[in-house]
Amino acid sequence: MQYEVSEFVLKSGGRGLIVNVPGASVMSTQFHFRAGDRFVKNAAQKWETAHIMEHMAFGANRDFNSGTEFDTIFTENGAYHNAYTSGTGMGYVATCAGFEWDRILELQKLVLCYPKFTDEEFKSEYGNVKSELTGYLSDAERVLWPKAAQLLGDTTLTYQERLDLMPNVTVDDVRDHYHRTHTAGNLRFVVAGDFTGKLTKLREILNSFELIDGDRPPLPVDELHSFAPFVIRRKDVPDITFGWTMSLSRRLSDDEDAAMDALNHILNGTLHSRIQGKAREKGLIYGIWSDTSAGEHNSSWDFGAAVEPEKLNKVFDLIVREITRIQDGDLSESEIDSAKKYALGRHQMGIQTVGQINNWLANRYFFDGRIEDFAAQPARINNITRERIIDTARDFFDSNCWGLGLYGNTDKTTADRLQEKLGKLFK
Repeated sequence: MQYEVSEFVLKSGGRGLIVNVPGASVMSTQFHFRAGDRFVKNAAQKWETAHIMEHMAFGANRDFNSGTEFDTIFTENGAYHNAYTSGTGMGYVATCAGFEWDRILELQKLVLCYPKFTDEEFKSEYGNVKSELTGYLSDAERVLWPKAAQLLGDTTLTYQERLDLMPNVTVDDVRDHYHRTHTAGNLRFVVAGDFTGKLTKLREILNSFELIDGDRPPLPVDELHSFAPFVIRRKDVPDITFGWTMSLSRRLSDDEDAAMDALNHILNGTLHSRIQGKAREKGLIYGIWSDTSAGEHNSSWDFGAAVEPEKLNKVFDLIVREITRIQDGDLSESEIDSAKKYALGRHQMGIQTVGQINNWLANRYFFDGRIEDFAAQPARINNITRERIIDTARDFFDSNCWGLGLYGNTDKTTADRLQEKLGKLFK
């Protein structure tokens, strides 16, 4: 889809992107604040405050007595709304038919600027959050990865710890969190749709959003370090889920990030990939994933899968063998070309809808204020080189900041043995 994007700075100090998509029949919006768990006051005791507030986001406000009343009006023409919370961010999303774009924006203004956070709705959403977190305790990855991140030095809590701390949170904490974080200078947004001939009205509505003064806080810094292998034992779970994480104490450049995307594709991206493909051919595993992310202060490279206990050693031997080949420079230009072709195709399919355009721009803009150029991405992909892939991968191992966790019917001896296998990659 063709689109035009421009940054719009509100009179109050907030800023965002207006994305005009000629001919679009829907509007997609995202409003974002740095207001996630890490920004909760006294988070060590009241971590779940932001999450509960997110659940109350579409509740009673200046013009509606309850969330039920608000939802009835908001969705009457099929419009959709939701919210999310992460360690650092809180976001509000909506999609609606183009003919009611202005009505929906006015309703979103009520959500962001005039919430009430009533005692009654706090009790209801407290129960819903508790139910959500309890459900996650049955999900291997939801249990495993927060523990691994915690041991690595990331300021986070496990889902059980979050549940244990929930009784400390009150509705006054939610109200306080809103007033401290939902400030004019902390607001970022992306609004995408067909605004041909409507830009003046759109800007007027956005400028009418009333938020108290306040700046956008910096992202927090964690000091990361290696950790000893750990096991979360579940005797009733037949397979073993593993999580292997590595950290680099700097932010990857865009070119390095693209190079690692190509490497992850070569290793695990398809059924003919080096690790996943070979493991599938041998009947060792249903699927394995690897992923790289570039944070503000640290970057990570993670691997994970669920494996039958008797096949675990062979899977790890395969992982070590294939990554050793990368460390040794055994990477062909044909593999890289194939990864590039795949990435170019996926990129081209990446903005088929207004919502995809919104997400594409928001992911980077909310992070560091950069307006991504969709048309520039193919050049970045084509500029991936064998040397950059190998050098960036080697940097992770040279950093020697890593750890391994297991979840299932296993023991520390198994974890130590697998850790020893992986340890050969760091020498």
